[in-house]
Amino acid sequence: MYSTVPSSPIYQKALEIFSLSRRISDYLVDDLAELSPSGNENPHIYFTGDIVQQSVCLAPEILKAEQQLERDKKHQHADSLNRLTNKLYTNCQRLERSNSNGAEFVSILRKELRKFKKLQRNWMLTL
Repeated sequence: MYSTVPSSPIYQKALEIFSLSRRISDYLVDDLAELSPSGNENPHIYFTGDIVQQSVCLAPEILKAEQQLERDKKHQHADSLNRLTNKLYTNCQRLERSNSNGAEFVSILRKELRKFKKLQRNWMLTL
């Protein structure tokens, strides 16, 4: 069973999302790192780390769900994947509202997340 999972479309899309979120985060961190004139940091800078942290967890959750033998445990991991995806999407929306030159790149990530959600719905039916 393990050998078929890494080539699955949802797993591959999860890896793409992780790679994309890392690149976007690296770009945005530089842009959002500047302190405001009052000396405060930009609160949106934390969302850049959040999108990487959440996206790094997508692929392992898919593997965990696929490797479980019990249906309930498969669905627990699938639910966890769903929560991660929703949080990631929300954080992307927050980053798009930031005053950053890279906010338009975040919309690309959101578009990929919508594709991932479609794959996720179909994948959950196969568990």
